[in-house]
Amino acid sequence: QVRLMEPGGGLFQSGGPRRLSCTASEFILNIYSMAWFRQAPGKAREGVSCINRGDGRTDYSDSVKGRFTISRDNDKNTVYLEMNNLKPEDTAVYYCAARLGSCSRRSAGDQNFWGQGTQVTISS
Repeated sequence: QVRLMEPGGGLFQSGGPRRLSCTASEFILNIYSMAWFRQAPGKAREGVSCINRGDGRTDYSDSVKGRFTISRDNDKNTVYLEMNNLKPEDTAVYYCAARLGSCSRRSAGDQNFWGQGTQVTISS
């Protein structure tokens, strides 16, 4: 069973930058695509970004495009989410996910493994 560990959450001021990280318990980044989802209170889980296995192609939701950047370090089994120009509406629990296949952030049900989530709160 692959475990995904996500330190890096907390209470931050608007603006940023802040970086989340997600480290896998096994060497999976060359065969799994990785994604970041978030869920705000009372809202559905939203896929904000993913990075494709192999070619590293990335995809972003409109809500974070131009502000967030996903990247990975295969040697460290770690995926990052660099967050800039943070806004109070970015407040949510952020989850890392792994999918055996191409990058997909549009359906939480497509993911094979999940991290436990980390709370990110942005104050105005």
